[in-house]
Amino acid sequence: MLAAAAVAVAFFALPLLGLIRDASWSTFLADLSTPDSLSALRLSLICSLSATGLSVLFGMPLAWVLARVRFPGRALVRGLVLLPLVLPPVVGGVALLTAFSRRGLLGEHLYDWFGVQLTFSTAGVVLAEAFVALPFFVITVEAGLRSMDRRYEEAATTLGARPFTVFRRVTLPMVAPSMIAGAVLSWARALGEFGATITFAGNIVGRTQTLPLAIYQELVTDPDVAVALSLVLLAVSLTVIVSMRDRWLGAS
Repeated sequence: MLAAAAVAVAFFALPLLGLIRDASWSTFLADLSTPDSLSALRLSLICSLSATGLSVLFGMPLAWVLARVRFPGRALVRGLVLLPLVLPPVVGGVALLTAFSRRGLLGEHLYDWFGVQLTFSTAGVVLAEAFVALPFFVITVEAGLRSMDRRYEEAATTLGARPFTVFRRVTLPMVAPSMIAGAVLSWARALGEFGATITFAGNIVGRTQTLPLAIYQELVTDPDVAVALSLVLLAVSLTVIVSMRDRWLGAS
């Protein structure tokens, strides 16, 4: 068992060690400071934080409904919400195109009525990242809502608190750790999104080129920059996974 486990660990560790070995440490900071790299870093932070905000805004009520309300088709709704977790990102991007492009199901009306075009725009990047990040927030908060002790809510209701007061003063503080964990996981997923973004929003420097897209492009033109940017994403992802381990895996 130990030998097999060591092989499995090596399978994950060797590619990361390869990145560290091939990094040009003498020019590392210079590689991260190129105009395209800085533009991708700035855009990635803006879009990933915006996608996380959308995930929290819409994911909290959705998680509450899935955890607390019984209705026909709840399993189907939960399946639809969690579908991006297993859906190939490129397929997600194609699905977004059919819905939100200028000739899409909703995108056509958005463009005709309001002049809004989501494809090949920064807003489109946010939409694509929210599509893949939202399930992480929903599944984490729903688990927190299901595991919390509802006797505190019942006690507050018995004492005369209104439903919204109970939600604001009792429920939210009790699920706050799950909300924080879900938001951080959503942000990390949005930061690393590639397939849906390039399919739906394109790869335009300064407008839609996030870090993963910049890495893809620089891998051909300047591998040293690609490795440097990859190490940044690696460090962020590893930090998130390690810090969220207790909440996500329930282990110490």
